[in-house]
Amino acid sequence: MADAATGNWLAYSAILAWPLVAIALYSTRPFAEASAWTVLGALLLLPSHVSIKFAMIPAIDKTSMATISLLIGCALAAPRLRQLSASNKWISCLAVVYVLSPVATSLLNNDLVTVGPRVLPGVGYYDGISALLSQSILFLPFLVGRRFLTRAGDLETLLGVLVLCALIYSLPMIFEIKFSPQLSMWIYGTFSAATSVEMRYGGFRPVVFMINGLAAAFFLSTAILATAAFWRVRGRVVNLPSAGIFSFLGLLLILCKSAGALVYAVLFGTLIRWFRPKLQMRVAVVLAILAISYPLLRMSNLFPTERLLELSATFNKERASSLGVRFDQEQKLLAHAADRFWLGWGRYGRSRVYDEYGQDISITDGQWIVTLGQFGFIGFIAQFGLLTVPIFFAARTLKFVRSQREAVFLSCLTLIVALTAIEQIPNASISSWSWLIAGALVGRSSAMRVEAASARRAASGRLDSVANVRRPASALSSV
Repeated sequence: MADAATGNWLAYSAILAWPLVAIALYSTRPFAEASAWTVLGALLLLPSHVSIKFAMIPAIDKTSMATISLLIGCALAAPRLRQLSASNKWISCLAVVYVLSPVATSLLNNDLVTVGPRVLPGVGYYDGISALLSQSILFLPFLVGRRFLTRAGDLETLLGVLVLCALIYSLPMIFEIKFSPQLSMWIYGTFSAATSVEMRYGGFRPVVFMINGLAAAFFLSTAILATAAFWRVRGRVVNLPSAGIFSFLGLLLILCKSAGALVYAVLFGTLIRWFRPKLQMRVAVVLAILAISYPLLRMSNLFPTERLLELSATFNKERASSLGVRFDQEQKLLAHAADRFWLGWGRYGRSRVYDEYGQDISITDGQWIVTLGQFGFIGFIAQFGLLTVPIFFAARTLKFVRSQREAVFLSCLTLIVALTAIEQIPNASISSWSWLIAGALVGRSSAMRVEAASARRAASGRLDSVANVRRPASALSSV
């Protein structure tokens, strides 16, 4: 994760003013739509790596401000629900572990770590509380989605906002493809990512205000998947034909020069547009299993790293070399993480690998290895479990869907959440938006189960009433 940067006055003003934007949204738009704009808008428009830090509280940045604004919106405009969605003990347990496990990690890592001339401080009670607050702020959108985004049209609303945001964001993305990633520097006085890193094939990958070009491309690929769902149901976004939007965003994604995001869009866009929701759910479950089991596959040498390197080399030797470095770094970090396997090393660089001179030689691109090193296998299972359990939950709920349209949007969002979990293996792009859509997936799936159970009880009651009416006539005829 990149260190915090210093922005100009506009950067800090934009962050602090975001709750006012949220209040305006919740005052004028339906709750689900306002929530999507609040969280996704903060991700796309506020500066990355810029934060305001005070002692004893987590950094105030685009992530925490999105959550704060969302909570303000809930206080102002949260719908009054007639009934709570069905509870899920697995999700509740994982949520408790996710929030509290960093405290146990910090309390067990108060020793000094010495590597050559470098001395890494121990962490303790103070850092544990700080980590708990940070985890809670990042995770709260999940709880909001689970509690309030439970209605039949909420998932379609989230996907519609995603597509519309991509259309709006396409303008600055096209600009940066042509002129290089400069908008963050011009507007906020700070680079979101190094320009040299974003150079690809004689051009540039757009970043705009996101953490890097890979995150921007992944966002665009998920919007393409959402567009495919609207195309399938012959829906329109802002009165534009979804097939045309799909083609436009697909061309823009090609210009983003990100192979992984392009593969996501081609394979899963085809799956959403042409194949049954039931098959889509099965694919999402497979992706979820792969994401949650990846550390164990790597530690047991069951993941086919050599075959992947050979396959990659047939397309691009430079990319294959980069992938080889990534696998090598993962192996070293895994070996270090194994020394404190269950609860990890804690923060402040203790989970990283250093040479005999105390120089940091680690490359930690993937969120999974960051979480595993800092908070151990328990912390990894809690975080990735919360990302993947909603997928299993939604897959089991598909049979309760009452319309083909809702089945399409449910399976589409499930695939997006599954790809978000997969994306945390090579990269670290989890955000408040990731948690909001995962929570909404749980919320709507739970509500559908409750609705199905209510329908069964109502049907059973009607049958009993009919039987009670007919019973006296039957008795009379027998006499």
